[in-house]
Amino acid sequence: MNRTRHEEFRAYVTDRGPALLRAATRLTSDRAEAEDLLQAALAKTYLAWDRIEDRAAVDGYVRRAMVNTQISWWRRRKLDIYPTDELPDRPVDDHTRRSELHDVLGRALRRLPERQRLAVVLRYYEDMSEAEIAQVLGVSIGTVKSTVSRAVARLRDDDALGDDFPEIPPQRP
Repeated sequence: MNRTRHEEFRAYVTDRGPALLRAATRLTSDRAEAEDLLQAALAKTYLAWDRIEDRAAVDGYVRRAMVNTQISWWRRRKLDIYPTDELPDRPVDDHTRRSELHDVLGRALRRLPERQRLAVVLRYYEDMSEAEIAQVLGVSIGTVKSTVSRAVARLRDDDALGDDFPEIPPQRP
């Protein structure tokens, strides 16, 4: 791979790395495993970089590589796990609270006006920069900043949000 292609790949990873890591975390539910998964997918992408003609499709290529790699790892692990009569003495995390929080935040976002909701989702869920959001929405960067600011302030003042989810318990170490 020549230096230009190498720098182009490095810039891609620098720009899209955090969003891709979030996608990997969703696949694995474990930060360390997600980092390994992303690293493996990026290694495959690096090797295929010259064959990927449409640079807009690179995210899809990396995500597909992550899914395929995760499936391979899962199949390999599945063969290593054998049923037994003895249950391990490990506590199981209850993800009910996380699911409830997700639902509450979804309802709160739906109460926002459409433009504010779009700006918040693009900024905090999709991790897009203000310039990228401005381009997508066809507005100025200043408009994006003020829209996101108003939306976050509105969410802070949302009494229904507090009614739906009055208290968040401290996280266990």
